[in-house]
Amino acid sequence: MQLRLIVVASVFFQPRVMAKTTVLYSMVILCVLLAGALSSTAEFDPYTILGITRSANQAEIKKAYKRLAKEWHPDKNKKPEAEDMFIRITESYEILSSEEKRANYDRYRQMDSAQPYDRGPHAFRRFHDGFYFDESFFSFPFGGKGTRDAADGRHVLHFSQYVNDVAPDSFRKPYLIKITSDWCFSCVHVDPVWREAVQELEPLGVGIGVVDVSYERRLANHLGAHRTPSILGVVNGKVTFFHYAVAKEHLVQFVEDLLPQRLVEKVTDRNDRDFLNSWHQVNKPHVLLFDQVPAVPLLYKLTAFAYKDYVQFGYVDQGLSETADLLRRYNINTYAPTMLVFKEDVVKPADIIQSKGMKKQIIDEFISNNKFLLAPRLVNQKVFDELCPVKQFHRRRKYCVLLITGEEDAFVPGNEAFLSLAAGNTREVVRFTYVYQRQQPPLCAALLVGRDGAPPQVVILERRSEAGKVVFKPVPGGWNGSEEDKHRLLEELERLQKDPSILTHDATLPELNNEFASERKPDLFLMEMLTVRVCRREMMPLLSLIFSALFILFGTVVIQAFSDSGEEKQAKPKAKEPSKAENGAPGAPSTSSRPPKKNFVEVTELTDITYTSNLVKLRPGHINVVLVLTDATKNVLLSKFAKEVYSFTGSLTLHFSFLNAAKHGEWMSALLEHAQDAMRIDAEEEEGGAGAGRKADYTGYVLALNGHKKYLCLFKPVYTGDDTDGKPEEDAAGATRPRSASRDEHQHRRVAARSRSTILQVHHKLDRLGLWMERLMEGTLPRYYVPAWPGLDKITVNK
Repeated sequence: MQLRLIVVASVFFQPRVMAKTTVLYSMVILCVLLAGALSSTAEFDPYTILGITRSANQAEIKKAYKRLAKEWHPDKNKKPEAEDMFIRITESYEILSSEEKRANYDRYRQMDSAQPYDRGPHAFRRFHDGFYFDESFFSFPFGGKGTRDAADGRHVLHFSQYVNDVAPDSFRKPYLIKITSDWCFSCVHVDPVWREAVQELEPLGVGIGVVDVSYERRLANHLGAHRTPSILGVVNGKVTFFHYAVAKEHLVQFVEDLLPQRLVEKVTDRNDRDFLNSWHQVNKPHVLLFDQVPAVPLLYKLTAFAYKDYVQFGYVDQGLSETADLLRRYNINTYAPTMLVFKEDVVKPADIIQSKGMKKQIIDEFISNNKFLLAPRLVNQKVFDELCPVKQFHRRRKYCVLLITGEEDAFVPGNEAFLSLAAGNTREVVRFTYVYQRQQPPLCAALLVGRDGAPPQVVILERRSEAGKVVFKPVPGGWNGSEEDKHRLLEELERLQKDPSILTHDATLPELNNEFASERKPDLFLMEMLTVRVCRREMMPLLSLIFSALFILFGTVVIQAFSDSGEEKQAKPKAKEPSKAENGAPGAPSTSSRPPKKNFVEVTELTDITYTSNLVKLRPGHINVVLVLTDATKNVLLSKFAKEVYSFTGSLTLHFSFLNAAKHGEWMSALLEHAQDAMRIDAEEEEGGAGAGRKADYTGYVLALNGHKKYLCLFKPVYTGDDTDGKPEEDAAGATRPRSASRDEHQHRRVAARSRSTILQVHHKLDRLGLWMERLMEGTLPRYYVPAWPGLDKITVNK
């Protein structure tokens, strides 16, 4: 019947004038194609492919699938038909593993549960006026939107849904998202493992999402997913990609690694008291989880992540000998997981739950009923909104009994009495809280203004609007925790229950300060992050163009600057020679990171008074450059020293001083003697010509002293022999006087030069100081370490 209808349709569309050969040729082609389609449809039998009977149960189906998938996997089986066979095996397992799809196939031979059941055994679809075609003729193993797995259809994400729901919710639970697309061959291999992981993780509280790149390209680009298939996790708005082999165990471990560290603290007999006593600092109840497994189960970690803003979690491994005292103390049944919640009383648990099959719904209900302490402290606006909600017309009134107190020891008795009163509270409409006046001064000032408002005070209030409007009534007489104060407060609560109009005062409360300021609001932080990411992606082309133009402009300016400086050097090569002769050293560019701010060099004397501040207690990273001189050479050396170091005065870490060798010569010797490389320094001094028995002359020495790291760099004067003042004179004399000049005139000239030699030698002792300073700034000078700086007794006047 099917063949006859298709042939009739083909003939109907042929023109009557067409040649018989053409008609026959078309009919042959259609018959061949139809036969191939029918044979392929008839050949596909999931039971035959998996090698099982039609009465096989799910365990047998799964066992057969694992065996065949391992045998025909393309990565292990190199036969040409392995890839096609693996797809057929996967499709067969998808059909038979789902009861709905299996029943649909057994009844109608259909492989897609999305198709209607009233189309007959071959599922014909209407084509034109009364003509049908077989849909399996045009079916492919990849499928499209209509053939997507039903489980994936439940988890499909859109861009707005991700931004508004998934991303904010990722601060309470992790999300595992699969990136897929139509015509994705590799996705066929991933899907079975993905379904197994989803079936295990979703009941534990992990969010699941599927992004189809074919329809949600914007969301895929927003997540940074540029290939399919991809798997990623989202926690606290941060996206992390999965880069391991796709296996269920790896996906479970990936989700566990996404969670922050130290969500659940390991508790033993040694640290249980410290853990439970921290309720006052963190302002949270504490939950102890007892179980037999060494590692914290993923269900507990997910619960701790969901309630991290409300509860502190600890885990007790029942198999450890270090936890035996805890098990005896709380009479724990070791055959079932147990949860204990502690509030202000660290000895007796406030609530307990024990169950062999600890499910997420049971844990969520248990934690939700114990989210707050009996009398929690108002530490931020979020806690205030939850403890003291705004009045709703369709709900019962909610009242807050607020104790305004302090943190000092004098307030402890009153605070404990207030806590004992809160522990006995059985009214669901009354909530006991307290606040520290020093931590929340705006709130306390609004409630105590115009009254005798010295804490401690008790205020009964009811919130009327989100804008902060409240009505309240202070309890007269203050609060010191006495029985009279308790009786007075209970009377006011009884009156309030009968007549709510006793709350005669009103005020507008400011938003509370966040005492845990490091914890930013998740939604605000998330919106800022998402806004930055979206703007960054949209502005990327424009920013790229702007930065490219700026880079080209900057390069042009730099090249022009270097070319101009080169032309100036070539045009004025002789202009720097007088500067060299004047300073006694080649002109070198400054290596300082900052230009000099002053037109002078500030040099202080190293004396008994300035010794400690300029050396012993010098700040880390700072260096004191010390010039050694005498009274006779002071003016000459200081002038030369200032010229050489002037270009380095812009550095904020350099200080300049001078040491009088005539007064403190012993300190210099003691310093070199204490140096770890003293032998090396002595050897250098001996090579420099210091005679035996001759007192060392340290005039012109320069020391770079690092007081914090206790090392020094040494500059020793080197006479260059350049006599810029005398050389022209001699040259001039040689040019104007013949060789036959008298011996007396020659001797007279040598005597005059020797009379100037002392000044010239002292002046030239610092000729190479500029180059030495450059090496000091580069850090290439040798360092001589000392175990300790010589004491003040070494800085003494020579006798």
